[in-house]
Amino acid sequence: MHAALRAFGTFATLAALLPACRVAPAGGGSPVALPVSWRNAADFPTASPDADLATWWSSFGDPTMTRLIREALAGNRDLASAVARVREARARRDAQAASLFPSLGYDGSRSSGKSWVDGAADPSFTSYSAGLSASWEADFFGRNRQSVLASSADAEAVAENLNSARAALASEVALAFVDLRSAEERLRIVRRTLVTREETTRLASWRAQAGEIDQLELRQAESSLESARSQLASQEQNISLTRNRLALLCGRVPGDIGTGDGGVPSPARRLAIGIPADTIRQRPDVRAAGYNWIAAVARTKSAEAERLPSLRLSGSFGVDTVSSSKLFNPERAAAGLVAGISGPIFDAGRIRANIEARDAAEEQALLAYESSVLTALSEVEDALVACRRSAERLASLEKAAFAAKEASRLASQKYRAGVIDITTVLDTQRSDLLLEESVAAVKADRAAAHIQLYKALGGGWSAAGS
Repeated sequence: MHAALRAFGTFATLAALLPACRVAPAGGGSPVALPVSWRNAADFPTASPDADLATWWSSFGDPTMTRLIREALAGNRDLASAVARVREARARRDAQAASLFPSLGYDGSRSSGKSWVDGAADPSFTSYSAGLSASWEADFFGRNRQSVLASSADAEAVAENLNSARAALASEVALAFVDLRSAEERLRIVRRTLVTREETTRLASWRAQAGEIDQLELRQAESSLESARSQLASQEQNISLTRNRLALLCGRVPGDIGTGDGGVPSPARRLAIGIPADTIRQRPDVRAAGYNWIAAVARTKSAEAERLPSLRLSGSFGVDTVSSSKLFNPERAAAGLVAGISGPIFDAGRIRANIEARDAAEEQALLAYESSVLTALSEVEDALVACRRSAERLASLEKAAFAAKEASRLASQKYRAGVIDITTVLDTQRSDLLLEESVAAVKADRAAAHIQLYKALGGGWSAAGS
């Protein structure tokens, strides 16, 4: 039985992956053909993907993020439920595969009684019987084999869904961790800004007491200070909520999950992204869609085979005796062999309707497979664009933030010297804060873009561990 299942699984694997390069859609449109290269891969080599694509998070060099992802993969409840679904699907496949083999059963009975004739009782009697029965449906036209193939493909699709859940969970934890580090960085920026604005407010207060400025400038300084201070609570709330989200993903109760301190993780500078065909072969969601298509095709063929006759062989062997000690040395034995053939003559269109329904389901599965291929290509291209553009934005913003910090420092010096009014100082401080926060946000965007790229390339799961 297991050899047959392995054969079915191998066929389903090949059938699911081979059509990935070119698929003729059922609707009669243009076939889905993979491009030979990525359009937006100018900054990335197109060699074969790195061997460690399954554990792409290690390329960020952040041990805390790596630890959290491993904890999530081991403790997430939804992922554990997906593992149970794989066991269920494989058990259903094994149950379906049993239809290819004969079935053997047994039965036994003991009976006793007493009869009366003309009011007189005859002696009581007891008898024993035992028997074996066997049956087997000769699958000449492949109806059962196609059903087993469909169940095998279903089991493989569920396994690929598990791989897809693993990849999605790893990226979700990484994105939440990036959000946490970004919020922590913004909190540090706000705290540094508060120190500067507190100094400016104290200076404005002294100058107001000395009569050098009016109350308007003092109130402007105080307003700017309190506005910055209000951001503390917002950032602290974001940090707490993100930590709770990480705890949930890791299968833990809300609380401290030991994230420590650190900056936004930086992605590796170089990533071999391979060619589009590599991505289609690697992505578990595309593979699952391929297996679903194979299952639908097999069910259509199984439905078509119902129009053909079926042959069933059955046999029996039984013994009868009046003593249990003679069951293996019986007084009477009987054996029989029956071969029966059956087929449909009139069913009011039931079989034809079932075939049409399976044809429609097959077409839907094919269209879903095509859609998954197109979605995979689109997600990789989008992630490549995001990686390149976020790096360009970061380079420009870092220059702008440096200039804004210098402008804020010079404005504070000139205000102390009484050369400029406080409005200019506050404007430069607000610009400094805004640009620093923008730099932190774009660093997070760049890291998130690389995480999405790894996920789009099909990373985050291991074929050896599936």
